[in-house]
Amino acid sequence: MAIPIRRRGTRERRASFDLRRTTFGFALIALILVGGGMALRAAWRAAGLPPVAAVPAAVLALAAVFVVLRRRRARRVAATVTDAAYGIVDAGLAELDAAEAARTRARPEPPQPAGQVDYAELDPYAFEEAVAELCRRDGCPQAEVVGGAGDLGADVLATTPDGRRLVVQCKRYGPTSRAGSQDLQRFGGTCYAVHEADVALVVSTGGFTEPAVDYAERCAILCYGPEELTAWSEGVAPPPWEVAVVPAEGPAAGLSGP
Repeated sequence: MAIPIRRRGTRERRASFDLRRTTFGFALIALILVGGGMALRAAWRAAGLPPVAAVPAAVLALAAVFVVLRRRRARRVAATVTDAAYGIVDAGLAELDAAEAARTRARPEPPQPAGQVDYAELDPYAFEEAVAELCRRDGCPQAEVVGGAGDLGADVLATTPDGRRLVVQCKRYGPTSRAGSQDLQRFGGTCYAVHEADVALVVSTGGFTEPAVDYAERCAILCYGPEELTAWSEGVAPPPWEVAVVPAEGPAAGLSGP
């Protein structure tokens, strides 16, 4: 004879343990007890009950609270209050997150000044790349860095928008070091004869000595120190090839030195 097994209904199944809900429930009980105790204390003082009579009254009140909380309806009410409290907290956190995200999106990026580059802080290769990038920006898309061993004085080669050949030597010096006449003479001996420059340019982060500037003027070599480089970088001055002037006697004049 088969013995029927009574299955427990859904209502009889015990709910899974929820640490957060349990913690909140205990906090709610503590709040009720504290509030009830304060109310009883006020009632005792108003009624003038002696301490001996107050103790049994408090015990009876606590017992009544526990009996009420153990009832199923009370548990349902507590669960409903707990869910509502969690909903309020979650909604508040969601609003705070949304407000913070909105502030982050609305926060403007700090303005970056155009052309503000400290070229003296770059390493030599990065400096050559920066100069080549200036050439590309101003209409020489094929500008390339060719500096290195055996470059014969040319660090950047480019073709200007009007088709001239631009040869650049980059001198990344500190503020106390300047390009001298020997540097310009070595570059002047190769920029036209070897690299066939139409525009020869020397860029020095430390500036130039007076003999170097004198030699460059006789050989039609443009000298760009920190001020000229900054003006070119910031776009307040035209690119070098637009101000280059070749003497009537030709670029090779005066290459024998000062």
